Amino acid sequence: MRPHAWLGAGCLLALSLDAAAQDAGPQSRTPLGEAIRETLIATPEVLTGLTGAASAPIDLYAEDTARDLDLLDRTAPRLFDPKHPGIGPEGAPIRIAIFTRDGCPDCADAIADLRGLADRLGFRATVLDIAEHADLARDLGLDMAPSYVMRDRMLRGAMPKVVLKRYLSE
Repeated sequence: MRPHAWLGAGCLLALSLDAAAQDAGPQSRTPLGEAIRETLIATPEVLTGLTGAASAPIDLYAEDTARDLDLLDRTAPRLFDPKHPGIGPEGAPIRIAIFTRDGCPDCADAIADLRGLADRLGFRATVLDIAEHADLARDLGLDMAPSYVMRDRMLRGAMPKVVLKRYLSE
């Protein structure tokens, strides 16, 4: 039996004992039974494992995600402007912007990875120097190079090619 099932079974046993005590009158209700009853009323999801009902997952980052997506929408014209220098076929849809820095070895590797992926997957990447576009990087909260920005996410720091391919293939 799973741990939450044991907890639920214990709660049900305590409730049945408490119910028997309630039949004898309120003065017979045990403090433990009352505490369990109040807990189950306040947090019915404790019994989810026993009832089979699925509980909705709690998204602790929903507000942050909504704020970031709104920020990406507002900055998209500056990020994905086809006038910026780019990697990949001319006229291909721009799927990513990359912030780089002169003399950054990780940036050179990231550009090489993006070049191969862009040609193979048929997208274009805009290349932005983080110092030259400091206002845009600051608006996005980016303080390191390389940093990648897509329409639905930001990735800070060097990323393995396999990770980039997964994100860019979605």
